[in-house]
Amino acid sequence: MSIVIMVGQLILGLSILVILHELGHFLAARAFGIKVEKFYLFFDAWNIKLFKYNYKGVEYGIGWLPLGGYVKIAGMIDESMDTEQMAGPPQPWEFRSKPAWQRLIVMLGGVTVNIILGIIIFWMLTVKYGESYIPNDSIKYGIVPGKIGKEIGLKAGDKITEVNGKTVERFEELVSSKVLLGNTQLTVLRDGKELKLMVPANILNEVSDYGVGEFITLRSKFRIDSVVAQSNAAKAGLLKGDSIKAVNGVPVTFSDELKAEMQKYKNKEVTLTVKRQNKEMPVTAAVNKEGSLGFVDGRWGIKLSADEPNIKTVNFGFLQSLPVGASKAWGTFTDNAKGLGKVFKGEVKANKAFTGPVGIATMFGSHIDWARFWSLVGLLSMALALMNLLPIPALDGGHALFLIIEMIKGKPLSDKFLERAQIVGFVILVTLMVFVFGNDILKHVVKK
Repeated sequence: MSIVIMVGQLILGLSILVILHELGHFLAARAFGIKVEKFYLFFDAWNIKLFKYNYKGVEYGIGWLPLGGYVKIAGMIDESMDTEQMAGPPQPWEFRSKPAWQRLIVMLGGVTVNIILGIIIFWMLTVKYGESYIPNDSIKYGIVPGKIGKEIGLKAGDKITEVNGKTVERFEELVSSKVLLGNTQLTVLRDGKELKLMVPANILNEVSDYGVGEFITLRSKFRIDSVVAQSNAAKAGLLKGDSIKAVNGVPVTFSDELKAEMQKYKNKEVTLTVKRQNKEMPVTAAVNKEGSLGFVDGRWGIKLSADEPNIKTVNFGFLQSLPVGASKAWGTFTDNAKGLGKVFKGEVKANKAFTGPVGIATMFGSHIDWARFWSLVGLLSMALALMNLLPIPALDGGHALFLIIEMIKGKPLSDKFLERAQIVGFVILVTLMVFVFGNDILKHVVKK
């Protein structure tokens, strides 16, 4: 059932984006009196259709190949490669008969709608939920570096106060693109001393492999919140509310210290110093092969409750939320653009940077959370806008580039050139799709 929910959310989200993107082209074309022959969600490759309906001379339908969608505009060289229509004389209601500036607006109609949609989504989310964050100056015990954080020199208990010389106001900034796009200088307070650490340009490669959680997390104290029956913890006599103060005599104050000590005694017994009702007592417990007090097969045996961070929420009025939402949408757009730039520079590997349908479905999750759903749709809308602006033939950006060249030259490029460019663009897109799908599946299999 969880897979059905993930796939269902993926299809719903992408369908919304594709329909509205193509609606942008459709409305712009109709506004200039250009005839639209088809409006399809998904592709009806080899003329195979799941559904079709004709209304006022336009065929609306759903294709079988879920790789996007399209509108077929009369008199335009597009993915349909309808060369027969182009062989006839131009008609006043055809795309090719209109001024270049009108055709450019039609080509950018889809991207424009995606950008507007992204802004509206982030605007409405801000209206409903406001902005919640952890004030960086309220963090008591500093951070805990994961594998990635340790590699750049961070240590447990560090407090990161500045990013590129600017004071960090929100903890979330430290796990955002501001830091994770790399080439970033962190100002760290450690044992009362200030030092500078550099985040490498290629850090996204490791974030892709290990996740953001392996960069930094918040440090916290802990106590046992629950004990699983029949686990090693239960057999040792641990109870809810107990605090573990030491492992084999080594004091542990924070949850990361407990984890680190337990990892040293896999498949062995340890003596825990446990505080219960203001009294300390020794408890002997068996550690499993995973380095925890769970079952022999590695499942957890205790759940820890940690200090809750101080979360601050700022609410905005309806109009106040607009610039906040627009800033989030634009930030998403520029972050994606910077990420692409890193791929082209060779700082980030392409197989680490791109996520396909499998990865996106995983992000939607196995249960319905509408706030997360719409946040992802907003992110994808801005990503779709950027991808369609790339100057690749067959994409909106490629068509727009050719139109700009036509406006500079004062005459259109030849139909033969446009047909060949469309074929080249189609081959590039199919290659990219195969790469993204294959990379997605490979990542999923490797994680399994």
